[in-house]
Amino acid sequence: MPHRLGIDIGGTFTDATLIHEDTGEVRIAKVLTTPRDPSLGFLAATQRILREAEVAPGDLRYVVHATTVATNAIIEGTVAPTGFITTHGFRDMLEIQRQIRPSLYDLQFEKPRPLTPRYLCFGVPERLDARGNVLTALDEAATRRVAEALKTEGVEAVAVCLLHAYLNPAHERRVRAILAEVFPAAVVSISSDVAPEIREYYRASTTVINASIRPVVSRYLGNIENRLREAGVRAELLVMQSSGGVFTFDAARERPVFMVESGPAAGVVAATYLGQTLGFDNVLSFDMGGTTAKAGLTQGGTPRVTKDYEVGAAAQSGAGRGRGSGYPIRTPVIDLVEIGAGGGSMAWVDSGGGLRVGPRSAGADPGPACYGRGGQEPTVTDANLVLGRLNPDYFLGGELTLDVEAARRAIQDRVAGPLGMDVVAAAHGIVEIANAAMVSALRLVSVQRGYDPRDFVLMGFGGAGPAHTNRLQAEMEIPAALVPVSPGIFSALGLLVTDLKHDYSTTLLQRLDRLNPSAVEAVFLQMERLGRVALERESVAEADMAFVRQVDMRYVGQGFELTMPLPARRGELTADDITALNQQFDQAHARAYGYSAPGEPTEFVNLRLTALGKITKPRLREWGGSDSPLPPIPPLAGGERGVGEGPGVRSATRPVYFAEAGGFVDCAVLNRYRLPAGAVIPGPAVIEEFDSTTVVHPGYQAAVDKHGNLLITSRKA
Repeated sequence: MPHRLGIDIGGTFTDATLIHEDTGEVRIAKVLTTPRDPSLGFLAATQRILREAEVAPGDLRYVVHATTVATNAIIEGTVAPTGFITTHGFRDMLEIQRQIRPSLYDLQFEKPRPLTPRYLCFGVPERLDARGNVLTALDEAATRRVAEALKTEGVEAVAVCLLHAYLNPAHERRVRAILAEVFPAAVVSISSDVAPEIREYYRASTTVINASIRPVVSRYLGNIENRLREAGVRAELLVMQSSGGVFTFDAARERPVFMVESGPAAGVVAATYLGQTLGFDNVLSFDMGGTTAKAGLTQGGTPRVTKDYEVGAAAQSGAGRGRGSGYPIRTPVIDLVEIGAGGGSMAWVDSGGGLRVGPRSAGADPGPACYGRGGQEPTVTDANLVLGRLNPDYFLGGELTLDVEAARRAIQDRVAGPLGMDVVAAAHGIVEIANAAMVSALRLVSVQRGYDPRDFVLMGFGGAGPAHTNRLQAEMEIPAALVPVSPGIFSALGLLVTDLKHDYSTTLLQRLDRLNPSAVEAVFLQMERLGRVALERESVAEADMAFVRQVDMRYVGQGFELTMPLPARRGELTADDITALNQQFDQAHARAYGYSAPGEPTEFVNLRLTALGKITKPRLREWGGSDSPLPPIPPLAGGERGVGEGPGVRSATRPVYFAEAGGFVDCAVLNRYRLPAGAVIPGPAVIEEFDSTTVVHPGYQAAVDKHGNLLITSRKA
């Protein structure tokens, strides 16, 4: 069974990638997402790609899935009815939340409504001190009364978060046992299993999210599993985690909070894999789909991971963005900035007469006006079509014909007319405003984190990404941009090049100048045992297991911490290790905050361990131009002439708008599948393929590498 299948369900399209493990042969498919039941689009994409590749369902070894079902349930408020049990006197924890706000002077700001309403929050008499010692024993009779009350209210799930349970989980486990006796139908999550770390509100929020989405995710994954089994698929079923690893459907049902950012994480993983393969360890990933655009950062071959993340309500995705506007989660998440600027993002005129783009999206139904499916609002896709950057006769490989006149009417009626502008000028304004928002996202994930974007390669993908990548590259002064093969399906590749992964953490407050190395080692060994059991359950061989240690550090007296790597070897930390760790922390602190305090005492806060089950990565296939295994592209309409270097390059021409060239220019339009390795295409040029379109601006050029990737650089460089 040498095939792996990755399915990525986005807001507009569902993408599928099929890889032959032995040969590296890749097949792709793209279908419209089915919002009312995403599993229908999942099955349609699976059946289509297997049929076109002539692969039997039984020949699949892995099926890996990225989904936004958990995020959507939180945002849309469709989570399961959930009860909350905490220490007596703290039932208002979810209401009080935190004393921060995303906008300091916004007097109209309201905290996000708790996922669990106050009448479903209960306190039980018990208390531990800050060292985990029992001050007040658990009142089991009161706990049984609470369990009966929750049963009467008809909740589906219960979250349990008792004070200091991260140090001593005995009371939480006993509460779970009582719930199992009194209310066996309830799905129970306890904080000492989900997020055993200090800061009770963060821990409670994470546990409530996990509990409230467990029934939703369980039903969703069960529906997909049943459909696949009925179709004859017997492969192992895996889900992408927010941290960039994968875990089994069963593990996802237990801890779905670890897959909240499943979909966006896959793109960063794919960018990291391709960057390392090509020798680029520093990569800025830019993923622009139909609904949103995502920016991520990989340094030294490792994606940046954060534990400071919010989701839902009015939260702006990304570490540290809009803090206080959403629900915090304390699980490892690939650090992403996500904005509402996708191909389907709608353009509109605000009450002050300003042109705006997003965050509302036309999605898959009805989609942009040019889709001809009833959409009336102008979108970024409509604007690119009016500017000549998209081929109306070759969208999704010709499966969808775009209506140029419908796009022009939508822009005229909703933007150009109200603003007294020309349609083309309005279309250019829409694209530039979307570009400005995406430049801001790239700056947030790089400059704001202390990184110079000029030290990175910009990798653009997603169905809409390559049409904007070169422009963003110019704005950010990035020397090189890279557009992978099949960029519209690229995120699905990330599902197939990552490892099984389980993350564990626990709080251990110790100053480094008074550190007890044996206590630290004992905690790591305990987490390693848990990780080993989880990997053995997934049939991972001992030789394929790896355990990565990290620690959250801070200067003594600080309120928050930075995550630092520890030596890869097992064994107690030495004096030299501690010295080196302090030096690395000073450097990381200076990069993150602009200053450091060498010599100040530091302390450990949380210990973290990642258990990896290594999966063999498929190799990249050499690019064969017209002999490529990717889907063939029919001859393009219009006059043909040779462009670039190398035989067999076929192209058409059409007028495309570039502001830097003064308007519309006669632009080469190339068939990407016919470009041989080594070809160099001077801009302005448009390079078309089944799932995306790459725009090369004047003054730039695109070179085809031996794997078929496009490397865009300035012609002056």
